[in-house]
Amino acid sequence: MALSEFEIKKIEKAVSKFLAKRRLPVSIRNELDFGWRLEKHSFYVFETRPAWNNPSELQNSDCIKATFVRTQGIWKIYWLRQDLKWHTYEPCGQAKTIEQVIEVLDKDHYGCFFG
Repeated sequence: MALSEFEIKKIEKAVSKFLAKRRLPVSIRNELDFGWRLEKHSFYVFETRPAWNNPSELQNSDCIKATFVRTQGIWKIYWLRQDLKWHTYEPCGQAKTIEQVIEVLDKDHYGCFFG
């Protein structure tokens, strides 16, 4: 079953608020910025930078993925490792609410999400 409109709005609000704290000053956002997107039961956070071989072209690189597993009633949290595969985030790979997901992302104990 797809996410309800209520769930989508709740995700939008939580993730937008989280990224508002992380975004850089407007004057340098053309060099590095953060965004997010929702796909089915997952939301992705990505960074946007100029392409190395064509600075006039922007490229997005995913760094965070959180997927809602309705059958278990939990969110699973992943980070994109150097091997370009999604790995469960340790020390806390799951959360019960979107607010708890945001809390885990905000703390980022090991610097996996934002370096």
